[in-house]
Amino acid sequence: MALVLAFGVVLLICVSLSALAARTVLSTALLFLVAGALIGRGGLGLVDIPSDGAFVTGLADLALFTVLFTDGQRAGLPDLREGWRLSGRALGLAMPLTMVGIALPAHYLAGLDWTTSLLVGAVLSPTDPVFASAIVGRDDVPLRLRRLLNVESGLNDGLALPFVLIFLATATNSDTHLGAVAVELVAGLVLGIVIPAAVALAWRTRVFTAEPRLQALGPLAIAVILYATCHLTHANPYLAAFAAGSTLATLDRSMAEHFEHLGDLLSEVTKFAALLVFGALITPERISHLSLGDWAVAVIAILLVRPAAMTLSLLRTPLPARERSAAAWFGPKGFASVVYGLLVLQAAIPAGEHVFDLVAITIALSIVLHSSTDVPVAKALSIEPPANLPTGRPDTRGRHETG
Repeated sequence: MALVLAFGVVLLICVSLSALAARTVLSTALLFLVAGALIGRGGLGLVDIPSDGAFVTGLADLALFTVLFTDGQRAGLPDLREGWRLSGRALGLAMPLTMVGIALPAHYLAGLDWTTSLLVGAVLSPTDPVFASAIVGRDDVPLRLRRLLNVESGLNDGLALPFVLIFLATATNSDTHLGAVAVELVAGLVLGIVIPAAVALAWRTRVFTAEPRLQALGPLAIAVILYATCHLTHANPYLAAFAAGSTLATLDRSMAEHFEHLGDLLSEVTKFAALLVFGALITPERISHLSLGDWAVAVIAILLVRPAAMTLSLLRTPLPARERSAAAWFGPKGFASVVYGLLVLQAAIPAGEHVFDLVAITIALSIVLHSSTDVPVAKALSIEPPANLPTGRPDTRGRHETG
C-alpha cells in the first residue's frame, strides 16, 4: 500500500503541475523517477521491490504495450507510406549503427566481452518518444518529424528483440533458435493486423454498432484481447501492439479518434507507474560499484552514438536541418530497454547484474536529459505550446489564460 499511496500522491502533484511542465523544463516523467528513488531502498526504504520479480517485468511490459498501441493509432497506413523513406532510414541504418556504436565503448570502457557488449547495444537501441512528449505529442510540431519518431519507436522495439535474444542465448551458451524468434515476430505482426481488422470490419455491419458513450471501449477491448493472445501464443506483443493501433487507424479512423483521449490517459498512467517502480530499483547500492568507464558508456550512448547514427542516416533527405537535429537528439531510452534489461537480469548470465545496472543508469540519464529538453527544443524550432494550457488565472473573458 505504500507504493500505491506514493503513486497517488505523485500523480496528484504531477497533474497539478502539468500545465507548468508543458511550458517549462519541468518533467512529470522525471518527478516519478525521482519519487521512486526516494521511496525505494536507496531512499526512505518505504518499499522493497525485487528487480527480478514478475511484478516489475509485467508492469514494464504492460506499459510498453499500452504506449505502442496508442502510438500506433497515430500512424495509419497512409501515414506509414508517406513517411516510410525517413523511418526506413532510421530503422535500417541508424538502429544497427546505434547497436554497434554502443557496443564499442561497452567493450573498451566497461570491460565487457564482445557478446555481452553487443547485448548491451541491442538492449539500448530502441527509442521511446514518450519522454519527449512536447515533440511527438503536439499537433503544432511538423508532421513529418512526429511521424518519423513515432514510427521509428513503434517498430524498433520489436525489431531489437531478435538481437537481444540471440546475444543473450550466446552469452548463456544455449542454443539460439532463430526460427522460433522469427515465428514470434511474424505471429505478433499477423495478430496485430488480423484481430483489429476483423473487429473493424464487423463494426461496419448494422448488427455490431456501439453506443456513442461506449465507443472508446472498443479499441480497449481489442488491446486486452491482443495482449492476452500474444502472451498465450508467445507472439511478439510489441510489434502486435503497434500494428494493431495502425490497423485500427487505417480501417476505422472514427473509432480510433474516440479512443484517443482514453488511450492517452491509460498510456500516461501505466508509464508513470512503471517509472515509479523503475526509480525504486535505482539504488546507491546498485550503482556504487559502477566505474567511470561505465558512466562514460551511458554518456556516450546518449550524447554521441544516437545523434551521430541518426544524423548519418538522414543525410541527403528532404528533412530541414533543424528537424534533422531534433530527430537526432530525441532517441530516448525507455520501456523497451527496461523490459529487455530485466530479461538479461533474469537470464542469470555472468555479467547480468553489470549489464542491468549499466542499462539502468543509461535509461535514467536519458529520461533526465530528454524529458527536460523537449520543450526548449520545441521553442528553438519556433514551435509554441498549444494555446489552451491553463495557468489557473481567469482572463477578462472568463476563461483561463494561456501560457
